[in-house]
Amino acid sequence: MNILKFAATAALVIFSAHSFAAKPTSIVFESNAATTDGIAYANYTVKCSNGKRADLTAWNNRGKWCVGDASSTACEKKQIKAAKTACKAS
Repeated sequence: MNILKFAATAALVIFSAHSFAAKPTSIVFESNAATTDGIAYANYTVKCSNGKRADLTAWNNRGKWCVGDASSTACEKKQIKAAKTACKAS
């Protein structure tokens, strides 16, 4: 019985911590730009539920979304996934 109570409590704590994690509340377009090689990209700002902001860049005609710039290893195919990653990191 004690094991069951412990497992239930642990699950509740993990779920609670996850629900309070920062989440994106808005994604705003900032500007278009190009690298020195002429590769076009767009800059976006993500506002997170914890009050912080993070930068996203969109590459390949908005087919690749990166937290920060293209050299970042935190890139996703979908904007919302990249925004969630950015908020978790901030």
